[in-house]
Amino acid sequence: MRPAEIDQFYARLAAERPEPRSELDYKNPFTLLVAVLLSAQATDLGVNRATRALFAVADSPAAMLALGEEAVKQHIRTIGLFNTKARNIIALSALLLERYAGEVPNRREDLQSLPGVGRKTANVVLNIAFGQPTIAVDTHIFRVANRTGLAPGATPDKVEQALLKVTPVKWQAHAHHWLILHGRHRCKARKPICSGCPVWDLCGFAGKG
Repeated sequence: MRPAEIDQFYARLAAERPEPRSELDYKNPFTLLVAVLLSAQATDLGVNRATRALFAVADSPAAMLALGEEAVKQHIRTIGLFNTKARNIIALSALLLERYAGEVPNRREDLQSLPGVGRKTANVVLNIAFGQPTIAVDTHIFRVANRTGLAPGATPDKVEQALLKVTPVKWQAHAHHWLILHGRHRCKARKPICSGCPVWDLCGFAGKG
């Protein structure tokens, strides 16, 4: 995809969703971090169901620690890998209090030092909570980048680097949201909804309808 086409690609996604936002419910950077951690191998809808009651009683590291691991498990038991995730939530809450005065850090290295926090989770938090131009490549973004020809890559890391290289600066702040929402709601894995797609003519997918 040529630079002018890439610019137009983002312009059209922006026109479709002028104010994109995460579909995860959260109150602050801490609850965002917890929600993103929980979303691994789970749907946003399922995470939101579980965190509604959890965040009502624990929306800070101190409150989460006071709640305790067993109570956290009960709140998130409908989510995959809930035992490991509950353990990580308690551990990262303790570290946030110990190292960062209870605040979520805004540096990737610090975020990735927390239990259960990998590069993708860190990228989401940096982008949404702190407005940094990061792109967290999940299965949806990986598919869109490769299928359309926007930024092909064999691995999520390669796609991330390609996207950061080709995405114009003016679109970087919301590129993550536009791509993930496009992949989740239109450019689906099995049956992409090509009819009416705003970037149909720019897309390089050989099987587009």
